[in-house]
Amino acid sequence: MKVKLGVHFVFWRAAAPAVLAILALAGPGTAAHAQMRNPSSASNPFWGSVTAQPISDETLKLSLDDAVRRGFENNLGLKEAENGEKTIRGGKNQALQEFLPNITLSGGTGVFQHDLVALGFGPGTISKFTPMFPGGILPAGLSFITRDDLTQGQINFNQTLFSGPVIAAWKAAGAAERAAYFAKMSARGEVVQQVATAYLRAIAAASNVDNASALEAADQVLLDQAHAAHEAGTVANLDELRARVQLQSQQQALIAAQNELQKDLILLKREIGIDPGQKIQLTDPAPYSDLAAQAPEEVRATAYKNRQDYQNLQNQVVELRAVHTAYRSERLPTLKFGGFWGVDTVNGAGTHGNFVAMGTLSVPLFREASLRGDEDASAAQLSAVSFQLADLRNHIDQQVRDALLDVDATAKLVEVARSNVELATSALSDETDRVNAGVDDNLPLVTAQATLASAQNNLVESLYQYNVAKLALARAAGILETQYRVYLGR
Repeated sequence: MKVKLGVHFVFWRAAAPAVLAILALAGPGTAAHAQMRNPSSASNPFWGSVTAQPISDETLKLSLDDAVRRGFENNLGLKEAENGEKTIRGGKNQALQEFLPNITLSGGTGVFQHDLVALGFGPGTISKFTPMFPGGILPAGLSFITRDDLTQGQINFNQTLFSGPVIAAWKAAGAAERAAYFAKMSARGEVVQQVATAYLRAIAAASNVDNASALEAADQVLLDQAHAAHEAGTVANLDELRARVQLQSQQQALIAAQNELQKDLILLKREIGIDPGQKIQLTDPAPYSDLAAQAPEEVRATAYKNRQDYQNLQNQVVELRAVHTAYRSERLPTLKFGGFWGVDTVNGAGTHGNFVAMGTLSVPLFREASLRGDEDASAAQLSAVSFQLADLRNHIDQQVRDALLDVDATAKLVEVARSNVELATSALSDETDRVNAGVDDNLPLVTAQATLASAQNNLVESLYQYNVAKLALARAAGILETQYRVYLGR
């Protein structure tokens, strides 16, 4: 389930320009049952991580629980979801500020020089004030350039007492925060699935290496026996050549299996924040346990209750409904209160303070076209997400039924694969006895060995697919993070 978290800022242009309603959109999708070969974090951030510790010479022992824990701490996709939640929480705090008083304190001091002529007090104007001076004569040396020292201090206060868009924006921000939380929790489920799948893939690759190594050792014994028999003249040179070709073919298979194991380990390390060059040892064997039968209705009810993407989309509906209400409420009056108190001191002489207290009532007029446009656009967004929510209910039902079918089918494949391994092992044992007794040459023996190798590989792959199918079922039910141990039978 790839989670995409987007953040959109909606500005209330009319009543509250500073309010941000943040929409956290998490797109639900189906969980991948297997990982791509050579995946890149550029296409999926859950395939990347932040390297948490430097490389060391010691081999790091790693259990599945340790891998999941490291994924929670370092996985890139989860880090992005967590940062998205923090961004939306910051937007909610910005919306909260619209309810709180806005108080600022300002002050300053400086020297000012004024040109009285430029201010309109030229000689002609000043001469009109001559009778006001003693003797009706202007003071000698009167300059039209003045200088004064001014010190000011002022405290400002303003607060929104009522605004429909502000109230609706606060509700939208709360819903967006809840949606972002569920997007983060969905990302945690994605981390569990990706990391557990990579761990199981590496276990399967290690099992293939062990099987290939055991078959190589058996082929080496067969070659030694064929060579000794050929030297003794009891078998033809063809039997020795055939045994040597079989050994070299098995050596190629072993090299390929070892290479796949190392690549799978590198992928696992990339997802959980371990340096790709760090040596690790997987401590958990391939898990296997039968899963109790579950009815689709039971799993679906659990999914509706626990699926984070479903809860995320539900909160998006609440959020967009609040956004739609905010646009509709732009027609309502907005009531604000503001004022300031300040003092000015000129050339050291104190003056009486200035005080203003003022209430403002704003009523939008002649904006009906813009208001209807905003309302229609928000209604369309709400309708789209509501349709997505309805579709997601059906999609969850489909995912649950598909996952149950996969679990049932892969469980049967495991049974058949185990039976094939037992039959191939028995056939190889019988053919080995016939060759040792001189009844057959080694051609049927080589064929029996190839059949056993194929059966073992099929069993390893079937176990892997069965465990991945159980993880997908837990993910479809929305309980993967808390129940993955139970579903894997650990």
